Amino acid sequence: MKWFLATWLLFLAGCASVDRSFQAHFESSSAEVRECAQWYRALDAATDAAGVRDGQYARLPGFPYLRVSRALAGLRGRAGASEPALHAFAERLLELDLDARGHEIQNLGWEARALQRTQDCGRLLREIDLARPQARQALIEQAVVPDDYSAAARALGLYPVTRFFFAAGVRRWQEDTLAAFRAELPQPPTLVRYAPPPLPALARGVVAGILGRASLDPLRQPLISEREFTLLAATYAPSFEIAVAGDHDRFGAVRWGADGAPEINAAEPLVYVQPAYTRYGEHVLLQLVYTLWFPERPSEGAGDLLAGKLDGIVWRVTLAPDGAPLVYDSIHPCGCYHLFFPTPRARARASPDELEEWAFVPQTLPAVAEGERPVVRLASRTHYIERVTLVRGSDSLARYTFHGYDALRSLPRPQGGSRSLFDAGGLVAGSERAERFLFWPMGIASAGAMRQWGRQPTAFIGRRHFDDADLLERRFDLDL
Repeated sequence: MKWFLATWLLFLAGCASVDRSFQAHFESSSAEVRECAQWYRALDAATDAAGVRDGQYARLPGFPYLRVSRALAGLRGRAGASEPALHAFAERLLELDLDARGHEIQNLGWEARALQRTQDCGRLLREIDLARPQARQALIEQAVVPDDYSAAARALGLYPVTRFFFAAGVRRWQEDTLAAFRAELPQPPTLVRYAPPPLPALARGVVAGILGRASLDPLRQPLISEREFTLLAATYAPSFEIAVAGDHDRFGAVRWGADGAPEINAAEPLVYVQPAYTRYGEHVLLQLVYTLWFPERPSEGAGDLLAGKLDGIVWRVTLAPDGAPLVYDSIHPCGCYHLFFPTPRARARASPDELEEWAFVPQTLPAVAEGERPVVRLASRTHYIERVTLVRGSDSLARYTFHGYDALRSLPRPQGGSRSLFDAGGLVAGSERAERFLFWPMGIASAGAMRQWGRQPTAFIGRRHFDDADLLERRFDLDL
């Protein structure tokens, strides 16, 4: 009990210290600094009052002009190693906040100059705080991302006991999935393959040159331009082969319907793309992420706990510094059904806990040669991945287009203005599944609902997120 009280008091003292750090800006002798502190207070109040808070990145207590991702939080140790690294770290934190603020301000309906005001104030306050040793240390300490598991729900749900029953269910799903991957593929009446946009592919040597620039960055993170990312996304994009039995199997652009609910425009086959990063030893590896959205997972009858509005597939490839794919993995946007597809340069490590959901590998892939890409076969209705093969060249006349994933954070509304697909907690309202009433003891809020990038827990047993900075580092031996 004494240990608990001491820890709690230290926590409160830390919070008070952080609060005082920002409070100093309100008490500055500079009118410009005071006005900037007041600007952030007013902006936060308006954002929360309108319910347009963007939940993709975590906010830093005491630093309202900074936000952090799990990948960036994984570089905190490097940030404190040198002055250039600290400044680069703070710059990335500021960029993430400006990214989120841009969507919040747009969804508020404010003019673009509000974002310029935010950028100017953020840079001013950052430079002041970086000049103060106490604030510098607090900045690094606060740059963490809380996980998306509720300790209270797990305590109420007797997690130490109930996890054994849920683990048995997970094992049954894994056994069924392995059996399906070993069986002959079903031949549905309609099978449609969608190939990537016909953009020029980059040679592996060119990709290696782009990724090699990481050595010039104080945090050793590859920095790519928007044009480079588009070409990289096209170079490594998969084809999707989909069993189509109805409109529920036709993916497309997400838009707001006249009734205020999200809907899918299947007349526009579209895949949302984004870059991501993961840490492996001294390396920061580039990842390319592709997300498809379907209108729904239709019900298969009374008692179907998994059916609901909206469904999808998130496909990710992690690249070696030489441009070769190391490992692919996938989830549904709910964070469910996390599958790994390693190449020979990625070998899975044993789980430290036989109950924990670690790294489920239903299929290994051969080395992916230059010019080859995966074909991801998806089942009808469930949109489960059934098989992954490799193909070379133009394999289909049907093609999808690219769109930036961030567009989902400010979707135009039919009546004017814009709104994010996701709420402040990263959930898509209206996509709830009945399974949430059964799985709540595992600590995941609204299990089965569609989720925003950065808010996708992927395991019921243990704690695991799709964007964990050390996800691959802990689970695979990689040949870099």
